[in-house]
Amino acid sequence: MKTIRRILKIHKIEGFKVFCLFNTGESRIIDFKDIFEKWKIDEEDPEFLLLNDEKAFKKVKLIEGTLVWENIKIQGIDEKGQKVEYPFDMDPIVLYENSILDETRQLELGLLIKKSRTELGLTQEELAKRSGTTKHYISRVENDKTGIELSTLKKIIEGGLGKRMKISII
Repeated sequence: MKTIRRILKIHKIEGFKVFCLFNTGESRIIDFKDIFEKWKIDEEDPEFLLLNDEKAFKKVKLIEGTLVWENIKIQGIDEKGQKVEYPFDMDPIVLYENSILDETRQLELGLLIKKSRTELGLTQEELAKRSGTTKHYISRVENDKTGIELSTLKKIIEGGLGKRMKISII
C-alpha cells in the first residue's frame, strides 16, 4: 500500500522555504516562492498574502500532518450552506510533490556500506552471501534505491562486513 504523505516535523524556515520531515523518512525542502510562481497566483489568491509578507508566512504551523496558516482565512460554505472561515492549509501530497530532497539531512548508509565492502575487497555477491541477502538487494542499498530495516542493516554490517554496528542520536 502506498504511503499517504504527511509532514511529521518542521526542521526550519528560511525565507519562503520550509525544511521538513515527511512520514516517508525523507527530509525535504518546500520552496513556496517557486511553487506560487508556477501556479501564477494573483492578488485575489490567499497565497498572495503569504508570498508578499514574510512575517505572515513564518506563522506557519504543523497541524495534522500538513502546513497551516491560521492567520490567513479562507471563506467557504459548510454542508448546511452557511458561510464559514477556514485557516489556509495546503495538501501535504501537493507539498511533497512540489518539494526537493534535502541532501544535507540524508543518511549515507549506502555509501558507508559500499566503502566498507570495497575496503575489505568484497564483491556485492560475497557481501550478500555473508549477510543472507541478495546481490540485487546489496546493490539497491548501496545506491540508496531502497529503505533498510535495522535488523537487515545489522546482518549486513555485523554478518557481512564483520564490523560492529553502533547507533548514535545527536
